[in-house]
Formats: sequence, structure tokens, C-alpha cells
Amino acid sequence: MKPVMTRWAKRWATRSIRLRLLLAALLMVLLALPLAGWLLTHHYRTSAILAFDERLETTLNVIIAGVTYDPIAQQISYERSLGDPRFDQVYSGWYWQVTNYDHLTATSRSLWDQRLPVIDDKNVSARTLTGPRGQQLRIVERDIYLAPLETPLHVSVAARDDALREDIQQFQQTLWLGLMGLGVLLLGVLALQVRWGLAPLRRMNVNLRDVEQGKVDKLDTLLPDELATLAESMNAVLARDQRIIDRGRHTAGNLAHALKTPLSVMRLLVKQLPSESRAHWEVELSRIDNAVRHHLARASAAGEGARFAPIAVQETLAALIAGLTRLGQRRHIRLQQNVESSVRVHMDGQDLQEIVGNLLDNALRWATAEVSISLQADGQRLLLRVSDDGPGMTAQECQAAIQRGKRLDEQRSGSGLGLAIVTDLVALYQGQMNLQRAQTGGLDVMVELPVVAR
Repeated sequence: MKPVMTRWAKRWATRSIRLRLLLAALLMVLLALPLAGWLLTHHYRTSAILAFDERLETTLNVIIAGVTYDPIAQQISYERSLGDPRFDQVYSGWYWQVTNYDHLTATSRSLWDQRLPVIDDKNVSARTLTGPRGQQLRIVERDIYLAPLETPLHVSVAARDDALREDIQQFQQTLWLGLMGLGVLLLGVLALQVRWGLAPLRRMNVNLRDVEQGKVDKLDTLLPDELATLAESMNAVLARDQRIIDRGRHTAGNLAHALKTPLSVMRLLVKQLPSESRAHWEVELSRIDNAVRHHLARASAAGEGARFAPIAVQETLAALIAGLTRLGQRRHIRLQQNVESSVRVHMDGQDLQEIVGNLLDNALRWATAEVSISLQADGQRLLLRVSDDGPGMTAQECQAAIQRGKRLDEQRSGSGLGLAIVTDLVALYQGQMNLQRAQTGGLDVMVELPVVAR
């Protein structure tokens, strides 16, 4: 039972606030309105029956006041007029009767040859019974003592309660229709109230998307007090993260400038060494320079954690591709490009240039006659493809290069550093990179980045 309850709790934990509030309002309406309807119906029925019984009791008192006994004829009589012709119409549904539980009986003309059942009750009582011709009657009755009779007289007044039942039924129908309309109205009003009450949250959600896409750098705090405090706290976190990123990139830049001078001095000193030892020092200095460039590139990369406004891919890469095209022409290598002009991405322009530049530079180093680049948008993904017609790599070498960032060829200077930088940048933007053999025989590099602007 506990795992089931746990799954149910987890499922409801992700439900929207609007759905929770609407379900709570619906539950309240479904419980409160039927209960109110039942109470109102019960109260109206009780009040209507009580009013009907009081009317019959009034007629009963009038009859009691007019009942006489003739000792000579030994008869009970009632000579007054009740002023209601229904007591004179046969089986009209309105009857009165006076009896002494024996042979003395006086009745209204409407009873004709029928008699009302008698109960032994000295106090005024009201009940429902079946009268002449199956009529449902409401009867009020009591015992009285009339001189010179020794036994009490039982006086009864009865009337059909059709009108009473119809009145109660009509009230119930009107009431329930009104409560249903009220329920629909309440749910509509509550839905509008929920929508109005959650409007600041929707505004905050849109604002967060704008921050994520780089359109704004902080959240709007023009919100209700509860959300304004939350927005200010989130702004403080965003500002702190941005300061950390800026400080890191600034530090990386300072480190790069600080290392340039010592490396330049060391290169000058190496040139003064004998030729037999100079080559060894130049190789080690080159390794140091490559390592510094690689790690500084990683440190200065903005990556997925930063927020950027959309940039146009074609405009950002135009100068870079033009320069590499001229470089390829000098090497007698043709650079074919297919860059979709409408693509916009949430990236730092320098990071995009770093990825494309390193891949093209690596392809131009190995290509024989042709290099191609393709940049297309597929939904939310940016698809970058660079291929060449060089010697290429085996499947094992491609997998090893992706996993460990190995250089493509330890004997060719600089060929592995660019791939390592691209691998790190793609990982920072939570993308994927695959290496395989191209159709032209060389290396085919496929990069997917989830950065296309919505």
C-alpha cells in the first residue's frame, strides 16, 4: 500500500498550482452546495407543512366552536358555514368529521358516505393518511368534551395535500436549478480569480525565459511582496554567478598576458642555444604554449552556464570563413560552405568562432583538395558538419579522440589542440560531437548543439 501511496503523492507533487486550486474549488462547490440545498429544502418542507397544518387547525377550532348536541334527538350537529364551498362538494378533498367513537357522527357534505379513520388522541395531532377514493390527505384532529356527553368527541379536519406537495416540489426544482447555476458561476469566478492570482507567476516565468535567452540580465521585481522577495533573491544569485564567470574569464585573460612575455623571452634565449639542443627546447616550449592555449581556451569559454542573446550564425562567422577560404586557396584547397542564413543561436560569438575555426583549421591541415562546412538548424539544435578529403581516421582512433581529446597525429604540430578545445566547448554547451570517415575518404566531424533560438 505504501508504494502505491508514494507513487500517487509523486504524481500529485508535479501538478500545477492552477489545477490544485480549481480542484479544491470544485470539491468545495460539490460539498457545500448540495448540503445547503438539502438544508434549505428540509427547512422549506417543514415550514410549508407547518403552515398547512396551522390552517387546518384554524378550521378545526372553528368547527369545535360550532359543534352542538341535541339531547332530545340525541344528535351531533354543526350549523355554521365555514365559508369554503369545497366542504360541500362531494369528494372535493376537503372534509371535516365529528364523532364520539360510537354511533354519533356528524360530517361535511363532501364526505358523502365515507368516513375518516379515528385515533384516540386528546391532544392536537397532524398526520398524513389515505382518504376517500385513494386521496392523500393531511389531517388535523383532537378530542373535546361536550356537555352533557360523558364520552369525548373526536373532531377531524382533512384536506388534500396535492397543492402542498406540488409547491414543495416546485421549490425544490427551482432551488436545485439555482444552486447549479450558482455552482457554475462560482467555478467561473474562482477560475478567473485563480488566473488573476497566478498572473504574477506567469509573468515571472516569461521573465525567466527572457533571462535564459539573454534578452534581459535580471528578473523584474515589480511583483507582489511574496514574489518580489523571491525575484530579488534570484537576481542576487544571477548577479553572483555572472560575477564569478566574468572574474574567471578576466583572470584567464590576465594569465594569458602574463605568460606571453616569459614565453617570448624563452624563445629568444632558445635561439641563442647551439643547434643540437635548440630543437629539443623548441619542442618543449611548443608543448607549453599549446597547453597554455588549451587550458586558457577552456577557462575563457562562456559555455552553457552563461546567458546570451541570439546571434546570427552567418554574420558571426562571415569574416572567419572568408579568411580560411583565402588560406585554403593559397594551399590549393577549395572550401565549400553551406550556411543557413536565418539561423540564430544562444551562444557567445567567440565560442562559436572557436569551434568552427578549430575544425576548419584542422580540416585544412589534412585536406588534399577539398573541405566542406555545413551549418543548419534542426528544431532546437544547431547541426555543424566539417569534412575533408585527407587520410581520415579509423573508428578506434575517432572514439579515442572523442574520449580523451587525443591529438590526431602527434607528429604534426597543432593538429590535436584544436580538436581538444572543440571537445571541451561542445561539452560546455551540452552538445555532442561525433567523428567518422567521410565519403571523400577523410575525416567527417558532426557537432550538435542545443542552442538554436526559439
